[in-house]
Amino acid sequence: MASSRTGGRILVDQLITHGVEQLFCVPGESFLAVLDALHDASIQVTVCRQEGGAAMMAEAQGKLTGRPGVCFVTRGPGATNAAAGVHIAHQDSTPLLLFVGQVARGALGREAFQELDYGAVFGTMAKWVVQIDDPARLPELVSRAFHVATSGRPGPVVIALPEDMLTEAAEVADAQPYAVAETHPGAAQLAELQQRLATAERPVVILGGSRWSEAAVRQFEAFVDAFALPVYCSFRRQMLFRADHPCYAGDLGLGANPRLLERIRASDLVLLVGGRLSEVPSQGYELLDIPSPKQALVHVHADADELGRLYRPAQAIHATPQAFAEAVAALRPATPPAWGAATAAARDEFLRWSDPAPIRIPGPLQMGAVMQHLREVLPADTIFCNGAGNFATWVHRFWPFRAFASQLAPTSGSMGYGLPAGVGAKRLWPEREVVVFAGDGDFLMHGQEFATAVQYGLPILVVLLDNAMYGTIRMHQERHYPGRVSATQLKNPDFCRYAEVFGGHGERVLRTEDFAPALARARASGRPAILHCLLDPEAITPGSTLQGIRAAALADQ
Repeated sequence: MASSRTGGRILVDQLITHGVEQLFCVPGESFLAVLDALHDASIQVTVCRQEGGAAMMAEAQGKLTGRPGVCFVTRGPGATNAAAGVHIAHQDSTPLLLFVGQVARGALGREAFQELDYGAVFGTMAKWVVQIDDPARLPELVSRAFHVATSGRPGPVVIALPEDMLTEAAEVADAQPYAVAETHPGAAQLAELQQRLATAERPVVILGGSRWSEAAVRQFEAFVDAFALPVYCSFRRQMLFRADHPCYAGDLGLGANPRLLERIRASDLVLLVGGRLSEVPSQGYELLDIPSPKQALVHVHADADELGRLYRPAQAIHATPQAFAEAVAALRPATPPAWGAATAAARDEFLRWSDPAPIRIPGPLQMGAVMQHLREVLPADTIFCNGAGNFATWVHRFWPFRAFASQLAPTSGSMGYGLPAGVGAKRLWPEREVVVFAGDGDFLMHGQEFATAVQYGLPILVVLLDNAMYGTIRMHQERHYPGRVSATQLKNPDFCRYAEVFGGHGERVLRTEDFAPALARARASGRPAILHCLLDPEAITPGSTLQGIRAAALADQ
């Protein structure tokens, strides 16, 4: 017979049962019973400064591990602050559990203090929203939450916890640990795929989505080696294939290599594994025709609902990336592939595109040289994190991702993600080097989480590119309304001092020659560090300036 426990204790026991070792929270009175149960539990708790940051830290761990990140926030404003992290988990297909405090059951429906209808608030961006009113049902519903978050296309689950339910006692047994089901391709599907490859002349592979693993990446690499296939990674999924592999040909991000796009458009077979080919990687839904691509599309996805949802595939394979990679690893071509020279040419195009050495931008700080130095001194498995903004191009284009679980970037384009993601990564794997790239506007969306890094002694490195504006929006402004600058200028603090007053290490970088010694001192400090890099505002992208964009727009008018 199960012993009597409070709802708070039952809930924490379920988290332990399902293998949760870390969680993130901003404390609230609505879940005090959970905080009390965590006092004696084995779970490592990270206290954050804002709920959006907490949710992003949890999402980052879900992205790195494939296991649900866990976050606790209080009701009302706590929940709405966390919504940004939920939206990231939704669009990035990341397993996430957001536990939210709720008013007492007797006050529901009266618009009590900080009351929200969580189903209405989160219904369009969560896979499932549930309120647990009976402590005896906690094992059942928490188990279901883990399974929903990790099954098919992973995503966020929001669980509302009435505060009086958490203090009520119940006698109930714990659930069994959750297990993720893998869906495998059939023998006939593999035979059909091999036949399609045998008759193709210009095949390409695009990798994306979640539900990958380090083993799956290695197994898929064996398949690519055998068939000499050119491989492209989807937007912000570059960790799915080694950049130093002879078949890797680039990524489908913002400002993608034009030659890369030409090759995909000219292909006759597209093998899309794990991804949805949504707006950014599809270049505004123009890379492949909708609903029927000109190329033969073989779409492999873990969620059957995604197959045929946007693109009508010539062959739909309902399988998880891990199961599919395991299955194709043993395939071998009957004859040597005819496209080896094309793969080598695509590889050469990528190497030229991603070489930072020739890049020159306005101003005394040359980011091409900065990226070259980072490539020379940082470990190959460094975890790079970023939010949204033109600054991210320097990482996506010029850093060679060579290790699985080394990229944390929101495909949803959420600003402020990089710093909390870096905290989540360093909390998970303290032995790995973690670098956060941020813009000035981007950083201050969740800059207060630098205090969290200091509190827990997490020596992350922030490379903060400061051009005193919301650069991406200014770029679009100049394209559409040249010379009419509105609401994009910023006045920033001294971010070097910002780091120091929090208890971290700060460096101010004005010139190219300043960067290497500043980086060395920051890495040697053993503390969270910010390299405040002052960029010329004209240096809006690696290949264009604001003046050039404005002049081109005026010429078109």
